[in-house]
Amino acid sequence: MFEKLTIPQELIPSDPRFGCGPSLIPTETLNNLAKTGNTLLGTSHRKSGVKNLVKEIQEGLTQYFELEPDRQVILGNGGATFLWDMIGTGMVNKASFHNVCGEFSSKWHKAHANIPWIEASKKEVDFGEGITPEKIEGHDVICTTLNETSTGVQMTSTPTYNDDTLVAMDATSGAGQIETNLKNIDFYYFSPQKVFASEGGLFVGFISEKARERVLKIENDKNRYKPITMSWKLALENSEKNQTYNTPSISTLFFLNESVKELNRLGRAKVTQLAREKADHLYQWAESKPYLEAYVHDEKFRSTAVATINVDEKIPVEELTKKLRELKVVYDIDAYRKLGKNQFRISLFHYVTKENLEKLTQLLSLAIESHL
Repeated sequence: MFEKLTIPQELIPSDPRFGCGPSLIPTETLNNLAKTGNTLLGTSHRKSGVKNLVKEIQEGLTQYFELEPDRQVILGNGGATFLWDMIGTGMVNKASFHNVCGEFSSKWHKAHANIPWIEASKKEVDFGEGITPEKIEGHDVICTTLNETSTGVQMTSTPTYNDDTLVAMDATSGAGQIETNLKNIDFYYFSPQKVFASEGGLFVGFISEKARERVLKIENDKNRYKPITMSWKLALENSEKNQTYNTPSISTLFFLNESVKELNRLGRAKVTQLAREKADHLYQWAESKPYLEAYVHDEKFRSTAVATINVDEKIPVEELTKKLRELKVVYDIDAYRKLGKNQFRISLFHYVTKENLEKLTQLLSLAIESHL
Protein backbone atom coordinates (compact mmCIF):
# COMPACT_ATOMS: atom_id res chain seq x y z
CA MET A 1 0.00 0.00 0.00
CA PHE A 2 2.85 2.38 0.82
CA GLU A 3 5.49 1.04 -1.61
CA LYS A 4 5.76 4.33 -3.53
CA LEU A 5 5.47 6.61 -0.51
CA THR A 6 7.65 9.72 -0.61
CA ILE A 7 7.88 12.36 2.09
CA PRO A 8 8.43 16.05 1.26
CA GLN A 9 11.72 17.33 2.65
CA GLU A 10 9.99 19.98 4.76
CA LEU A 11 8.08 17.28 6.67
CA ILE A 12 11.11 15.16 7.55
CA PRO A 13 11.90 15.44 11.28
CA SER A 14 15.42 16.50 12.26
CA ASP A 15 15.62 13.30 14.34
CA PRO A 16 13.73 10.14 13.30
CA ARG A 17 13.62 8.57 16.79
CA PHE A 18 10.13 8.61 18.34
CA GLY A 19 10.27 5.26 20.13
CA CYS A 20 8.94 4.60 23.63
CA GLY A 21 11.54 1.91 24.29
CA PRO A 22 14.86 3.61 24.78
CA SER A 23 14.59 7.34 24.21
CA LEU A 24 16.70 9.14 21.67
CA ILE A 25 20.05 10.24 23.09
CA PRO A 26 20.98 13.72 21.80
CA THR A 27 24.06 13.72 19.58
CA GLU A 28 25.40 16.61 21.67
CA THR A 29 25.42 14.28 24.67
CA LEU A 30 27.45 11.73 22.69
CA ASN A 31 29.90 14.46 21.74
CA ASN A 32 30.23 15.51 25.38
CA LEU A 33 31.05 11.92 26.35
CA ALA A 34 33.71 11.75 23.65
CA LYS A 35 35.30 14.90 25.08
CA THR A 36 36.04 13.06 28.35
CA GLY A 37 38.67 11.10 26.43
CA ASN A 38 40.57 8.74 28.73
CA THR A 39 39.44 10.32 32.00
CA LEU A 40 36.13 8.50 32.52
CA LEU A 41 35.32 5.43 30.41
CA GLY A 42 37.49 2.52 31.43
CA THR A 43 38.23 3.92 34.89
CA SER A 44 37.31 2.36 38.24
CA HIS A 45 33.84 3.00 39.58
CA ARG A 46 35.39 3.00 43.08
CA LYS A 47 37.53 6.05 42.30
CA SER A 48 36.74 9.76 42.35
CA GLY A 49 35.96 10.21 38.63
CA VAL A 50 32.91 7.95 38.63
CA LYS A 51 31.99 8.52 42.28
CA ASN A 52 31.83 12.27 41.68
CA LEU A 53 29.62 11.59 38.68
CA VAL A 54 27.23 9.49 40.79
CA LYS A 55 27.24 12.15 43.50
CA GLU A 56 26.36 14.82 40.96
CA ILE A 57 23.46 12.66 39.73
CA GLN A 58 22.17 12.14 43.28
CA GLU A 59 22.39 15.82 44.13
CA GLY A 60 20.88 16.85 40.80
CA LEU A 61 17.89 14.53 41.22
CA THR A 62 17.38 15.71 44.80
CA GLN A 63 17.25 19.27 43.48
CA TYR A 64 15.04 18.55 40.49
CA PHE A 65 12.44 16.52 42.39
CA GLU A 66 12.72 18.70 45.52
CA LEU A 67 13.13 15.59 47.64
CA GLU A 68 12.47 15.64 51.36
CA PRO A 69 15.59 15.41 53.59
CA ASP A 70 14.72 11.84 54.61
CA ARG A 71 14.76 10.59 51.00
CA GLN A 72 17.86 8.75 49.84
CA VAL A 73 18.72 8.45 46.15
CA ILE A 74 19.95 4.94 45.43
CA LEU A 75 21.35 3.53 42.20
CA GLY A 76 22.07 -0.02 41.11
CA ASN A 77 22.40 -2.36 38.18
CA GLY A 78 19.58 -4.36 36.67
CA GLY A 79 17.03 -1.76 35.64
CA ALA A 80 13.54 -1.20 36.98
CA THR A 81 12.31 -4.71 36.15
CA PHE A 82 15.05 -6.05 38.42
CA LEU A 83 13.41 -4.09 41.25
CA TRP A 84 10.16 -6.05 40.95
CA ASP A 85 11.94 -9.05 42.45
CA MET A 86 14.06 -6.90 44.76
CA ILE A 87 10.94 -5.26 46.21
CA GLY A 88 9.21 -8.61 46.57
CA THR A 89 12.09 -10.37 48.29
CA GLY A 90 13.30 -7.49 50.44
CA MET A 91 10.56 -4.89 50.99
CA VAL A 92 7.29 -6.86 51.23
CA ASN A 93 6.65 -8.41 54.64
CA LYS A 94 3.69 -10.61 53.83
CA ALA A 95 1.46 -9.18 51.11
CA SER A 96 1.60 -6.72 48.21
CA PHE A 97 -1.33 -5.18 46.34
CA HIS A 98 -0.98 -4.26 42.68
CA ASN A 99 -2.89 -1.78 40.51
CA VAL A 100 -2.71 -3.41 37.07
CA CYS A 101 -3.59 -1.55 33.88
CA GLY A 102 -1.05 -2.76 31.32
CA GLU A 103 1.77 -5.11 30.48
CA PHE A 104 4.38 -3.74 32.88
CA SER A 105 2.15 -3.37 35.92
CA SER A 106 0.96 -6.91 35.17
CA LYS A 107 4.55 -8.20 35.07
CA TRP A 108 5.24 -6.57 38.44
CA HIS A 109 2.31 -8.45 39.94
CA LYS A 110 3.43 -11.71 38.35
CA ALA A 111 6.95 -11.25 39.74
CA HIS A 112 5.57 -11.00 43.29
CA ALA A 113 3.07 -13.81 42.75
CA ASN A 114 6.03 -16.00 41.91
CA ILE A 115 7.57 -15.51 45.37
CA PRO A 116 6.15 -18.34 47.53
CA TRP A 117 6.33 -16.65 50.94
CA ILE A 118 4.33 -13.51 50.06
CA GLU A 119 0.78 -13.00 48.84
CA ALA A 120 0.30 -10.82 45.77
CA SER A 121 -3.21 -9.49 45.12
CA LYS A 122 -4.36 -7.14 42.39
CA LYS A 123 -7.04 -4.86 41.04
CA GLU A 124 -7.01 -5.09 37.26
CA VAL A 125 -8.75 -3.10 34.54
CA ASP A 126 -8.78 -3.55 30.78
CA PHE A 127 -5.72 -2.25 28.98
CA GLY A 128 -6.28 1.37 28.00
CA GLU A 129 -8.19 2.12 31.20
CA GLY A 130 -6.78 3.71 34.34
CA ILE A 131 -7.13 3.10 38.07
CA THR A 132 -7.35 5.52 40.95
CA PRO A 133 -5.40 3.65 43.66
CA GLU A 134 -7.30 3.30 46.92
CA LYS A 135 -6.31 2.48 50.47
CA ILE A 136 -6.23 -1.31 50.72
CA GLU A 137 -6.06 -2.97 54.13
CA GLY A 138 -4.20 -6.20 54.77
CA HIS A 139 -1.26 -5.47 52.46
CA ASP A 140 2.03 -3.99 53.60
CA VAL A 141 3.19 -2.73 50.17
CA ILE A 142 0.88 -1.03 47.65
CA CYS A 143 2.29 -1.16 44.10
CA THR A 144 1.30 1.36 41.46
CA THR A 145 2.64 2.49 38.08
CA LEU A 146 2.96 6.16 37.21
CA ASN A 147 2.96 5.66 33.45
CA GLU A 148 2.06 2.37 31.80
CA THR A 149 4.48 2.34 28.87
CA SER A 150 2.56 -0.31 26.95
CA THR A 151 -0.77 1.54 26.85
CA GLY A 152 -0.13 5.24 27.47
CA VAL A 153 -2.12 5.27 30.71
CA GLN A 154 -0.83 7.49 33.51
CA MET A 155 -1.93 7.27 37.14
CA THR A 156 -0.63 10.14 39.25
CA SER A 157 -2.68 9.76 42.43
CA THR A 158 -1.56 7.66 45.38
CA PRO A 159 -3.26 6.62 48.63
CA THR A 160 -2.06 8.01 51.97
CA TYR A 161 -1.13 5.68 54.81
CA ASN A 162 -0.28 6.64 58.38
CA ASP A 163 0.52 3.07 59.45
CA ASP A 164 3.34 0.75 58.40
CA THR A 165 2.03 0.29 54.85
CA LEU A 166 4.48 1.32 52.13
CA VAL A 167 3.61 2.72 48.70
CA ALA A 168 5.96 1.81 45.82
CA MET A 169 5.68 3.41 42.40
CA ASP A 170 7.23 2.31 39.10
CA ALA A 171 7.82 5.66 37.39
CA THR A 172 10.04 4.39 34.57
CA SER A 173 8.53 6.14 31.54
CA GLY A 174 7.08 9.11 33.40
CA ALA A 175 9.68 10.20 35.94
CA GLY A 176 10.86 13.70 35.18
CA GLN A 177 7.83 15.05 33.33
CA ILE A 178 4.71 13.59 34.99
CA GLU A 179 3.93 15.15 38.34
CA THR A 180 2.83 13.14 41.36
CA ASN A 181 2.95 13.62 45.13
CA LEU A 182 6.26 12.07 46.15
CA LYS A 183 5.47 12.64 49.84
CA ASN A 184 2.94 9.80 49.60
CA ILE A 185 5.43 7.40 47.99
CA ASP A 186 7.95 5.43 50.02
CA PHE A 187 9.83 4.03 47.06
CA TYR A 188 9.71 5.84 43.72
CA TYR A 189 11.90 4.27 41.07
CA PHE A 190 12.70 4.36 37.38
CA SER A 191 15.15 3.40 34.66
CA PRO A 192 16.87 6.34 32.92
CA GLN A 193 16.32 5.32 29.29
CA LYS A 194 13.06 7.24 28.91
CA VAL A 195 12.63 10.92 29.88
CA PHE A 196 16.26 11.09 31.04
CA ALA A 197 17.59 9.98 27.64
CA SER A 198 20.12 7.47 28.91
CA GLU A 199 20.44 3.71 28.43
CA GLY A 200 19.02 0.68 30.22
CA GLY A 201 20.52 -1.59 32.86
CA LEU A 202 20.46 0.95 35.71
CA PHE A 203 17.82 1.63 38.35
CA VAL A 204 17.32 4.86 40.26
CA GLY A 205 15.16 5.00 43.37
CA PHE A 206 14.06 7.49 46.01
CA ILE A 207 13.55 5.66 49.29
CA SER A 208 11.91 7.02 52.45
CA GLU A 209 13.11 6.50 56.00
CA LYS A 210 10.07 4.30 56.68
CA ALA A 211 10.97 2.06 53.74
CA ARG A 212 14.64 1.97 54.74
CA GLU A 213 13.69 0.73 58.20
CA ARG A 214 11.51 -1.99 56.63
CA VAL A 215 14.12 -3.31 54.18
CA LEU A 216 16.89 -3.36 56.80
CA LYS A 217 14.65 -5.21 59.23
CA ILE A 218 13.91 -7.85 56.58
CA GLU A 219 17.62 -7.97 55.72
CA ASN A 220 18.39 -8.88 59.33
CA ASP A 221 15.84 -11.71 59.35
CA LYS A 222 18.06 -14.79 59.18
CA ASN A 223 15.10 -17.01 58.28
CA ARG A 224 14.28 -15.00 55.15
CA TYR A 225 15.83 -15.77 51.76
CA LYS A 226 17.57 -12.70 50.36
CA PRO A 227 19.67 -12.94 47.16
CA ILE A 228 22.95 -11.05 47.56
CA THR A 229 22.46 -9.26 44.24
CA MET A 230 19.14 -7.92 45.59
CA SER A 231 20.47 -6.81 48.96
CA TRP A 232 18.89 -3.54 50.04
CA LYS A 233 21.60 -3.10 52.65
CA LEU A 234 24.32 -3.23 49.99
CA ALA A 235 22.35 -0.92 47.69
CA LEU A 236 21.91 1.62 50.47
CA GLU A 237 25.50 1.42 51.69
CA ASN A 238 26.98 1.77 48.22
CA SER A 239 24.70 4.66 47.33
CA GLU A 240 25.83 6.46 50.48
CA LYS A 241 29.36 6.16 49.05
CA ASN A 242 28.24 7.49 45.65
CA GLN A 243 28.69 4.18 43.90
CA THR A 244 26.89 0.98 42.92
CA TYR A 245 27.38 -2.52 44.30
CA ASN A 246 28.32 -3.99 40.93
CA THR A 247 30.25 -2.29 38.12
CA PRO A 248 27.88 0.10 36.31
CA SER A 249 27.81 1.24 32.71
CA ILE A 250 29.66 4.53 33.01
CA SER A 251 28.23 5.87 29.74
CA THR A 252 24.73 5.28 31.14
CA LEU A 253 25.61 7.34 34.22
CA PHE A 254 27.12 10.07 32.05
CA PHE A 255 24.06 10.33 29.79
CA LEU A 256 21.77 10.42 32.83
CA ASN A 257 23.78 13.20 34.42
CA GLU A 258 23.71 15.28 31.24
CA SER A 259 19.90 15.08 31.23
CA VAL A 260 19.62 15.84 34.95
CA LYS A 261 21.67 19.01 34.40
CA GLU A 262 19.53 20.03 31.42
CA LEU A 263 16.25 19.39 33.23
CA ASN A 264 17.46 21.33 36.25
CA ARG A 265 18.38 24.22 33.97
CA LEU A 266 14.77 24.36 32.75
CA GLY A 267 13.09 23.41 36.02
CA ARG A 268 10.43 20.76 36.57
CA ALA A 269 7.50 23.12 35.96
CA LYS A 270 8.81 24.04 32.51
CA VAL A 271 9.60 20.42 31.59
CA THR A 272 6.09 19.38 32.65
CA GLN A 273 4.58 22.24 30.63
CA LEU A 274 6.49 21.25 27.50
CA ALA A 275 5.30 17.67 27.90
CA ARG A 276 1.70 18.86 28.25
CA GLU A 277 1.95 20.94 25.09
CA LYS A 278 3.29 17.98 23.10
CA ALA A 279 0.58 15.69 24.45
CA ASP A 280 -2.13 18.23 23.61
CA HIS A 281 -0.87 18.37 20.05
CA LEU A 282 -0.93 14.58 19.62
CA TYR A 283 -4.40 14.09 21.14
CA GLN A 284 -5.89 17.04 19.26
CA TRP A 285 -4.48 15.59 16.04
CA ALA A 286 -6.16 12.27 16.84
CA GLU A 287 -9.48 13.99 17.50
CA SER A 288 -9.28 15.95 14.25
CA LYS A 289 -8.94 12.92 11.97
CA PRO A 290 -11.82 10.51 11.26
CA TYR A 291 -9.40 7.57 10.93
CA LEU A 292 -7.75 8.19 14.32
CA GLU A 293 -8.82 7.88 17.95
CA ALA A 294 -7.00 8.21 21.26
CA TYR A 295 -6.64 4.70 22.70
CA VAL A 296 -7.11 5.99 26.27
CA HIS A 297 -10.66 7.32 26.26
CA ASP A 298 -10.64 8.94 29.71
CA GLU A 299 -8.69 12.19 29.34
CA LYS A 300 -7.51 12.24 32.94
CA PHE A 301 -5.57 9.02 32.35
CA ARG A 302 -3.96 10.08 29.06
CA SER A 303 -0.21 10.14 29.34
CA THR A 304 1.99 13.16 28.72
CA ALA A 305 4.95 10.83 28.14
CA VAL A 306 3.59 8.08 25.87
CA ALA A 307 0.75 8.70 23.40
CA THR A 308 -1.19 5.75 21.98
CA ILE A 309 -3.38 6.49 18.97
CA ASN A 310 -5.74 3.93 17.40
CA VAL A 311 -5.83 3.84 13.60
CA ASP A 312 -8.70 2.68 11.38
CA GLU A 313 -8.28 -1.02 10.64
CA LYS A 314 -8.26 -0.48 6.88
CA ILE A 315 -4.93 1.33 7.24
CA PRO A 316 -2.06 -1.14 7.77
CA VAL A 317 0.01 0.63 10.41
CA GLU A 318 2.72 -2.02 10.48
CA GLU A 319 3.27 -1.62 6.75
CA LEU A 320 3.44 2.16 7.09
CA THR A 321 5.89 2.17 10.00
CA LYS A 322 8.10 -0.34 8.19
CA LYS A 323 8.22 1.91 5.14
CA LEU A 324 9.03 4.99 7.22
CA ARG A 325 11.91 3.13 8.84
CA GLU A 326 13.21 2.02 5.43
CA LEU A 327 13.18 5.67 4.37
CA LYS A 328 15.04 6.57 7.61
CA VAL A 329 12.40 9.20 8.29
CA VAL A 330 10.62 7.85 11.40
CA TYR A 331 11.65 5.06 13.74
CA ASP A 332 9.72 2.94 16.23
CA ILE A 333 6.18 4.31 16.45
CA ASP A 334 4.65 0.81 16.34
CA ALA A 335 2.12 -0.34 18.93
CA TYR A 336 3.47 -2.28 21.90
CA ARG A 337 4.12 -5.76 20.51
CA LYS A 338 1.90 -7.70 22.96
CA LEU A 339 -1.00 -5.27 22.74
CA GLY A 340 -1.86 -6.38 19.21
CA LYS A 341 -3.49 -3.08 18.26
CA ASN A 342 -3.50 -1.23 14.95
CA GLN A 343 -2.11 1.94 16.48
CA PHE A 344 0.76 4.35 16.81
CA ARG A 345 2.67 4.57 20.09
CA ILE A 346 4.62 7.81 20.10
CA SER A 347 7.18 9.06 22.59
CA LEU A 348 6.68 12.47 24.18
CA PHE A 349 9.90 12.22 26.18
CA HIS A 350 11.71 15.46 26.83
CA TYR A 351 14.18 15.39 23.94
CA VAL A 352 11.48 14.64 21.37
CA THR A 353 10.68 18.17 20.26
CA LYS A 354 7.25 19.59 19.56
CA GLU A 355 8.50 20.77 16.17
CA ASN A 356 9.40 17.22 15.20
CA LEU A 357 6.09 15.91 16.53
CA GLU A 358 4.27 18.44 14.37
CA LYS A 359 6.20 17.22 11.34
CA LEU A 360 5.45 13.63 12.33
CA THR A 361 1.70 14.17 12.50
CA GLN A 362 1.70 16.03 9.18
CA LEU A 363 3.64 13.32 7.37
CA LEU A 364 1.50 10.56 8.88
CA SER A 365 -1.65 12.38 7.76
CA LEU A 366 -0.19 12.84 4.31
CA ALA A 367 0.80 9.18 4.04
CA ILE A 368 -2.56 7.90 5.20
CA GLU A 369 -4.81 10.32 3.31
CA SER A 370 -2.94 9.85 0.03
CA HIS A 371 -3.70 6.13 0.21
CA LEU A 372 -7.30 6.17 1.40
